[in-house]
Amino acid sequence: MKTGIFQFAPKFGDKNANLISIEQAVSQMDVNLIVLPELCLSGYQFTSVDEVRALSDTVPDGEGISRLQEIASDTSTYFVAGFIEKDGENLYNSAVLAGPAGIIGTYRKVHLFYEEKEFFCRGDKGFPVFSIPGATIGMMICFDWLFPEAARSLALQGADIICHPVNLVLPFCQKAMQTRCIENRVFAVTANRTGSEQRGGKEELCFTGQSQIVNPSGEVLFRLSEQGQGAQAVQIDPSKSGNKLITDVNDVFLDRRTDMYTLDIPE
Repeated sequence: MKTGIFQFAPKFGDKNANLISIEQAVSQMDVNLIVLPELCLSGYQFTSVDEVRALSDTVPDGEGISRLQEIASDTSTYFVAGFIEKDGENLYNSAVLAGPAGIIGTYRKVHLFYEEKEFFCRGDKGFPVFSIPGATIGMMICFDWLFPEAARSLALQGADIICHPVNLVLPFCQKAMQTRCIENRVFAVTANRTGSEQRGGKEELCFTGQSQIVNPSGEVLFRLSEQGQGAQAVQIDPSKSGNKLITDVNDVFLDRRTDMYTLDIPE
């Protein structure tokens, strides 16, 4: 499966311009699966809930989501893209999995970062997985990387590839995702944005780029630059995620001692 990333700097509030950039990039890539950054239709640094709502999309009929699906259909590509999801009065930082035949599924960000808590509801659908030809797909969004339970939940449900749209401002994620891949024996596709945003008198946010694909052994198959737009793809074999052996006698799932773990904070 040829899998790729499109790293770019979305124009804040200009959904049409961002969709044009995505369409141009995807149409020039010969890929089966491509991952785009978090909130790639809208930009990231919001100043009000009204602003977030104005840039949101419903699934599957919102204007932005409909156009994403059309791009998937026109290019015969599966892709994962971050967007603002509106469901009734609720707003979510979400990712959509789209394919040539339509929308396959969505994920709502479970672990909200910093000011996101002012604008978005916490994800309420857990960590679902979805099937596409040749692979089972799981999705995380940005700050989910800090919580190993997120990637583990997807891997336990059979995810071969974790698609990971991000808007990273902290320096830790790229290396941490190598560990997530080792401990779960899965592929991870982390698609970051570049550039910066400073709106409403807030602190400037500088995004770190370095989008990457990591294999189940924790090896970085490629990593893009810190700055600038870029698209790159690599051939992967998702079936390798089915092998959970880290030595001849150690299976990362079967060797777990779930009876010994503490998952809740003591009262």
